[in-house]
Amino acid sequence: MSKLKELIDRLCPDGVEFKPLGELGTFFGGLTGKSKDDFKDGNAKFITYVNIYSNPALNIDVTDFVKVDEKEKQNRIQKGDILFTGSSETPNECGFTSVVTSDISEPIYLNSFCFGLRLSNPALFNLDFLKHILRSEELRKQIGKTASGVTRFNVSKARLSKVVLPIPPIEVQDEIAKILDRFADYAAELQAELQAELQARKEQYEYYRNLLLTFNPSACGCGTDGEQEIKVTTWGGHSYEIAWKTMGEIGKFIRGKRFVRTDIMEQGTPCIHYGDMYTHYGLYATETPGFLSEEVSKKMRFAEQNDVVIVAAGENKDDLGNALAWLGAQPAAVHDACFIFKSDMFPNYLSHVCRTNNYHKQVRMFANEAKICSVSGADLSKVVIPLPPYELQVKIANILDRFETLVNDLTQCLPAEIAAVKEQYEYYRNKLLTFKQIA
Repeated sequence: MSKLKELIDRLCPDGVEFKPLGELGTFFGGLTGKSKDDFKDGNAKFITYVNIYSNPALNIDVTDFVKVDEKEKQNRIQKGDILFTGSSETPNECGFTSVVTSDISEPIYLNSFCFGLRLSNPALFNLDFLKHILRSEELRKQIGKTASGVTRFNVSKARLSKVVLPIPPIEVQDEIAKILDRFADYAAELQAELQAELQARKEQYEYYRNLLLTFNPSACGCGTDGEQEIKVTTWGGHSYEIAWKTMGEIGKFIRGKRFVRTDIMEQGTPCIHYGDMYTHYGLYATETPGFLSEEVSKKMRFAEQNDVVIVAAGENKDDLGNALAWLGAQPAAVHDACFIFKSDMFPNYLSHVCRTNNYHKQVRMFANEAKICSVSGADLSKVVIPLPPYELQVKIANILDRFETLVNDLTQCLPAEIAAVKEQYEYYRNKLLTFKQIA
């Protein structure tokens, strides 16, 4: 017999008492009467809904500040408080909770989009038990049912006060908390290990990409006439002539034509939107996530097969210049925040080149910083890149493709492995935290 079962059989064989949250303590609101100026260079810390949403156990680590006069009647949080998010875009995300599990030695407040519950008798609960049960399936269902709204959902203190909470004996709570903490710690450790491995693979790929694509530019006069050549003899004994040339010398930039998100359809002519260059595409593509109607596509400019699309606008200058080799058989309409680059280069090789440190360093030099950062086709034409023979371009791209595939495989596997452990934790959490109510 497990220790937990033995405790339940001995201490609460007929069930446990359930009580509404409103009978367990007093609800309090967040900061009131604050203007935007009060949230600048403040003298005290405050907790946001993001802190609550992301941390079941709130071990205080807050960097947001607010101005609070000591005479103001604001509620400082303290160890044992249960904190709730007050609103969200979906009812299931309303009323997420954190339990303050650490001692607080300084004034910390709750912002106005949140509220808290201060227990009348903190000795009734193990705080680590609370952090788990308040996110259990049964409690989340109860809290979600209290949410109201249409486009945005809110929970009220009055409705939350009716949510009922089981109160098993403290020894049972202690044992459940130990079991679930072990699951949670294991999930966190596994996630950290997988992310560290993924990061190591990414760094390894980036290292070899920059190594293979940096043919010692200073030795070949990069930045002077750009036409000098050097010998590379590290490829199976073969010597290759490497030229460093501006992209304007190698090919031609053609700006795309404007279309908006509302023009995008589920069928029609393939289209490449500049936003998708950051969120959807990798190095190459043969398909697009969206399409344009025949009428809209008549006004567009197109990337043909083996053209390279280069993004020329973004939120910061570090985002500019990434490239996508378009390998699709059907031409794709290109957004006007991108350029179509036409050349005789191996497109996959060029796509890798446009990820290198040396390339991006040059693009940043030419970037125009405003509300939206951008770079012109004329300036992109000045960027100097290595131009080996086509045969060597293919060889280098194939090597880097293998690294890219490995990184992508890990990227896809990582969420699946983390999700599996999370599901295991949630299964046992819901199983362990389902109690029979005493008659």
